[in-house]
Amino acid sequence: MATRCSLPSWDCPPPDAEVRWVYQPVEVHFPDGHWAVGRITAWWTDEDGGQWCRMRTTPGGRPPRWFRYDPDTIHLLPSSGI
Repeated sequence: MATRCSLPSWDCPPPDAEVRWVYQPVEVHFPDGHWAVGRITAWWTDEDGGQWCRMRTTPGGRPPRWFRYDPDTIHLLPSSGI
């Protein structure tokens, strides 16, 4: 379970066979106090057991990026009714 690079990124993603594709709404809290909504489109576990998520926040036209999952800053939201 290792990428061809040290960290997953847009130009060096983890191997497709190791990625679990999902649709998960999230709320992201940033260190400066602001927050944004977004969605996780994939999960990946590195060889040390670290969880990574491929996430896009809105608004903005930036493509999704890989982030190390931190439940204190990336809050999972219900993906269907409450």
